[in-house]
Amino acid sequence: MIRRVYYKLLQIWWSISVPFRLRALGVRLGNGVQFLGMPIVSMSRGSTIQIGDRVVLCSDSRFTALGVNHPVVLRTLRQGAEIVIGDDTGISGGTICAAERVTIGKECMFGANVTIADTDFHALKPEGRRFNNNIQDIGASPVTIGQNVFIGTGAAVLKGVKIGNNSVIGAFAIVTRDVSSGTIAGGNPAKFIKNLQ
Repeated sequence: MIRRVYYKLLQIWWSISVPFRLRALGVRLGNGVQFLGMPIVSMSRGSTIQIGDRVVLCSDSRFTALGVNHPVVLRTLRQGAEIVIGDDTGISGGTICAAERVTIGKECMFGANVTIADTDFHALKPEGRRFNNNIQDIGASPVTIGQNVFIGTGAAVLKGVKIGNNSVIGAFAIVTRDVSSGTIAGGNPAKFIKNLQ
């Protein structure tokens, strides 16, 4: 009983404090967004993060069966970068980093600790790689995830990938190529496994 009351008080606190903090950073929040824990959010100047209606962001292991390794991380890395999360999507301890654009459709489910990044973060050419911050040398390409996509725990979706509607990505998959609608893909690198119908 005491635990239930404590958890309810936590949820009330997060429902007040998190939206206030995120709006102060410039995040656009839809109606009924639910926060279970405090996400980590940072935005480059001139970038946008848009979170749709009734999205659930779980950053606290007490509120998801598998637990999370870290809070939800939403990060834009360059001017003009965008993160768009569609209505009714749920993310548990996921990391989303956008140098250009990451778009997530409606009604998606992300298992614990999913990573989505549209950039290599560092230059690939070896000369001066450690200190090379020239964006011309750092690969980036938008990521698009369709509607009603289920991405299993620990999966990573890398730059330039498009995942079609109603697809499933297996746990710990590394997605480097497009995934067709209505299919299951898994493995490293992720490959077609079967059609869902």
